[in-house]
Amino acid sequence: MALTSIPLLSSPLSSIPHRPFITFKNNNRRISKTMIRASSSTLSDGSSVLLQAAQHTVDTYVRSGMVVGLGSGKASAMAIQYLGRQLRTGALKDIVGIPTSIASASEAATAGIPLDQYEDTSQIDFAFDDADIIEEQTLIAIIGRRQPKGDESIIQEKSVLNTAGKLVFMISENQYKGVVDGSIPVLIQTIENYIYFRLIGWKLQEEIDDMFLGDAEVWRRPSIGYAGPLGGDFPLVTREGHHVLDVIFTSPIPRLAEVAQSLDNVDGVVAHGVVSKSPCTVVIASESGLSTIDNISTNAAEGLQS
Repeated sequence: MALTSIPLLSSPLSSIPHRPFITFKNNNRRISKTMIRASSSTLSDGSSVLLQAAQHTVDTYVRSGMVVGLGSGKASAMAIQYLGRQLRTGALKDIVGIPTSIASASEAATAGIPLDQYEDTSQIDFAFDDADIIEEQTLIAIIGRRQPKGDESIIQEKSVLNTAGKLVFMISENQYKGVVDGSIPVLIQTIENYIYFRLIGWKLQEEIDDMFLGDAEVWRRPSIGYAGPLGGDFPLVTREGHHVLDVIFTSPIPRLAEVAQSLDNVDGVVAHGVVSKSPCTVVIASESGLSTIDNISTNAAEGLQS
């Protein structure tokens, strides 16, 4: 699906009508696209439409009394700041945020958003997040490509996103891809005995490498220094105690859903950076304005029409 350019207008986002239309069905999901004319008056630099995407997400999807999953990344930080301003002005009330990382928790605390910790029993009404890339025909996302700090967790981030009743990703147009390439982060189990871990971890790495033979390289992410097959002398350890493998595809990834399923079936893989969620919305920011793409399961769509 090609991204449609929308001329910029000076009117605020909240006053612009949406024009949704159904484009196609794929993998039992119905994909619809809405074009939004956006204001150019917010900022003069390249962050203006990303800020508008963040503001549009909060204005459109967040309601008083909600429990909101707070994502990680540049757009999410803007959305958190804007959400905090809406609470301070009284436009929204009784919001509780559940952060996906310590970084988003810190941003929310500064913005004055009351917080709660994620638990398996948490009920989350809505969540927003950044994504590294979105697959155009499925809205499947990849997260976690950036070098994680000690306060980031793919496991926590995915848990919050998957628990949410509704999810929105905020991205730039160059992250919305008909052909997906690059890497997928994969978390693998660690073993306390270092020598034994290097043996088992290497075999697991080889198993994943064999799955994508000729199409990808598997490197262990280092905490410092250069990346490589072994991750150097200081391989990265997540806060949960797992190592991160980067499955770096040397050719386009044909189907993210199939890659995710293959990784799920590998004994020793704890998590990976592929997020498949329905319902899901993607807000795409470009210099010419905003577009939103929605997916919804075919069954749900039929239920709405009946």
